[in-house]
Amino acid sequence: MKNFENKESNLNQLIDRLNKLNISYTQYNLDNKSVESEKNLLKLEKDALEKKNQELLREHKYLSERVSQLEKEMKSKKELERKFNQDINDLNQETQSLVDEIEKWQM
Repeated sequence: MKNFENKESNLNQLIDRLNKLNISYTQYNLDNKSVESEKNLLKLEKDALEKKNQELLREHKYLSERVSQLEKEMKSKKELERKFNQDINDLNQETQSLVDEIEKWQM
């Protein structure tokens, strides 16, 4: 009878251990699945961020080129304005010279 009780006790201990092992194994699968799910979500976020980064880099390149182009246009327009102002000054001087010459003739 004692032997039977020992076997029963051992069997109960073994069942308890198996239950704990089964629970931890199931928990492991759940953890593994959640980690895999989180990994997939992070990969999707990473891909989206990389795509957005590429778009921003293209936009930055375009805007940099546009700024450079506008700076060249502005420089060109300033040069034209400077030349125009110089031409106006030259004409004013020439006009003043002509007015002075006319005044000489009238005297």
